[in-house]
Amino acid sequence: MPSMLDIFNNDAFSSTEMLDTVDSMEFKPSLLGTMGIFTAKPVRTESVAIESRDGGLALVQTSQRGSPIEQATAQKRKLRNFSTTRIAKGDRISASELAFLRGHGETEQVVMLQEELARRMNGPAGLMDQVDYTMENMRLGAIQGLVKDADGTTIIDWFSEFGISAPSEIAFNMAAMTEGDLRTQCTKITRSMRKASGGSWATGTRIHALCGDNFWDELVALAEVRQVYLNRGDSKYVENGGAYESLTYGGIVWENYQGSDDGTTVGIHTDKVRFFPVNAPGAFLEVFSPGEQFEQIGQMGQIAYPMIVRDLARDAYVDLELYTYPLHVCTRPAMLLSAKRGA
Repeated sequence: MPSMLDIFNNDAFSSTEMLDTVDSMEFKPSLLGTMGIFTAKPVRTESVAIESRDGGLALVQTSQRGSPIEQATAQKRKLRNFSTTRIAKGDRISASELAFLRGHGETEQVVMLQEELARRMNGPAGLMDQVDYTMENMRLGAIQGLVKDADGTTIIDWFSEFGISAPSEIAFNMAAMTEGDLRTQCTKITRSMRKASGGSWATGTRIHALCGDNFWDELVALAEVRQVYLNRGDSKYVENGGAYESLTYGGIVWENYQGSDDGTTVGIHTDKVRFFPVNAPGAFLEVFSPGEQFEQIGQMGQIAYPMIVRDLARDAYVDLELYTYPLHVCTRPAMLLSAKRGA
C-alpha cells in the first residue's frame, strides 16, 4: 500500500531541485550580510589556506649609474590552513502533519507540499532565517577579530592567528569633550586604520562604526555633531539621529547596531563601538566548503545545502535539513579598533 510519504519520491523533492529552490530564494541577511564587506570565496576542500606576509614598505638607497642595484629581500611569509565550520539545522515533519494532503491529486499534493516546505525553509523563523542569524553572529565576530560559536566559545581568534595583540580599547570621554575633540578623535582613528591596512585601503574604502545603544545616544547628543547638521540645514540629523539609524561625521559612518532582542546573544555592548573598514579589498572573506554527500565532495562550495531525509525504518516522518560550511575570515585584524564610553 502506498505511503503518504511516497510523495517525497517525486523529482520535485530531489536534492538538485531543493538546491535550485534555495538558490532562487532570497537569503535574508542582517546588516553585515547586506553591506558587501565579505568577499565570497567558495573552495573545494574542508579548509582554506591563508597567507600572511611581512610586507612593509622600505626606503631605497640612491646609487651611482652602472653600479649593482639593491635587490629586494624576500618577504617573510606564513601559509596556514584553517578549517571551515558546519552550521546545520533541521525541522521534522511527521506523517500526521501531512494529513491535509489527503483527497488531493498528486499534482496538487506536490504544489501544496512545496508551499509547506518553503514556509519551513524560508518563512519567518524558518531554517534559512535561523542559519543566517547564526551567520550574522559569525560576521559580527569577524569584524571584531574574534569569531564565536552559539555558546560563546571562541571558534577562531584572528589576532592570535596573525601573531598580534588586539589594539587597546579607545576611551571616548564624550561628557568631557569640547568643540573639535570628536573630529580629532575620528582623525586619529582613520590614520591608525589606514596605517594598519597593509595595502588593502583603496580609493573607495571608508570606516564604519557599529555603536551600542548607550554609546549611540551620547554620540548623537553631542553639540559638535548636532551643530554640523544644523549649520547646513540638514533635516537628516533628525531622521537619522533615532534608534538603529546612521549618520556620517568625521569621515566615519556611525550606526546604531540592532542585535538580538536580549542585547547579548548577537550585538554590540551598549557602551561600546566597533570600527572596521568597508570596501577594503580582501579584508574580509566568507569561505564556503562543499557539503558532506558524495556528490558534493570536491565540488565548489555553495552557500547552503538543503536535504530531505525520510524515515525508511518506520515511515513516520521526514526531516527537512539545511547545511552550510562557512569560515568568516579577517585578513587585516590590526585594522579593527574598538572604543568605549567614559574616561
